[in-house]
Amino acid sequence: MTVTVRPFHRSDARDVSELRRRVLAYCISTPQSVAWEVAEAPAARRLRVFVAEAGGRIAGVVKASVRHDSSTAGQGVVALLVDRGHRGLGAGRALLDAAEDHLAGLGVTRLHAYPQDDPRSLAFAERRGYRRLRLARHLRLDLVHAVLPPLPASLPPGTELRTAADFGADPRPLFAADAEVTADEPDDLTVDAMTYEDWIVHTWEQPDIDLDLTTVVTVDGEIASFSLAGTDGRGRYGSQMTGTRRAYRGRGLARLAKTDSLRRARDACCTEAFTANDAGNAPMLAVNAALGYRPFAAEWHCVRDLSHP
Repeated sequence: MTVTVRPFHRSDARDVSELRRRVLAYCISTPQSVAWEVAEAPAARRLRVFVAEAGGRIAGVVKASVRHDSSTAGQGVVALLVDRGHRGLGAGRALLDAAEDHLAGLGVTRLHAYPQDDPRSLAFAERRGYRRLRLARHLRLDLVHAVLPPLPASLPPGTELRTAADFGADPRPLFAADAEVTADEPDDLTVDAMTYEDWIVHTWEQPDIDLDLTTVVTVDGEIASFSLAGTDGRGRYGSQMTGTRRAYRGRGLARLAKTDSLRRARDACCTEAFTANDAGNAPMLAVNAALGYRPFAAEWHCVRDLSHP
């Protein structure tokens, strides 16, 4: 079967979203978010998306972009997916060629990729020169049958539970909290140069983000912790980011935020919840285990150094 690689078209959004659901069952994806990401990508990100067609169907997709929100220059990201029924046809190789050529042409010196933790995906990545850095664990919670912990009968003095929607008039405080927490995430590629303008488009206006299910914990009026929620309208809920600002850590606020958000999600008829943590992030893994999340899948953060072929 002949494989053809071409640029993504807006009309591909539904097929690409369904491909993501099949291959990455833990991902929150909708046609709206797929089309939005391409249409609204910041110019500095230099995003290109390619699809592979085989037998008249989309067999794979790859995103190639510059990590423009990191202070470390020359970082590129490739996100490759090939439908399981079309593996072995050369789609992955052709897509990755297109992605790597695009980024190399922009002067990128380091490529970051995130293959799934299975022998075939890892062997392919290693043949292409990618080496493993760290493992991320994806977890699942059955919201229909889960016994979620109750919320405290009373909160500590000055502590309130709010939603992101409450900050609609001025979301800048939530941006500041997200930027601080994101910069502290355990990773080999630090995101520490996020701008408010990009955050508004990339996070606040992202079609899959649910502001009503996103819980924000404030202490004396200041945002202390939050749990950012995404939904796909088909029963799936995803924790996009949960974290606590440095000055408020050690008080159990991340667990409080996540508990409240999950309870809101169940009330909104979500049936399963997904989250992900770096394998070395023991505090959040413990929080998620206490909430009832169980291992579901894993992926590796891999890197290829283009300056040393």
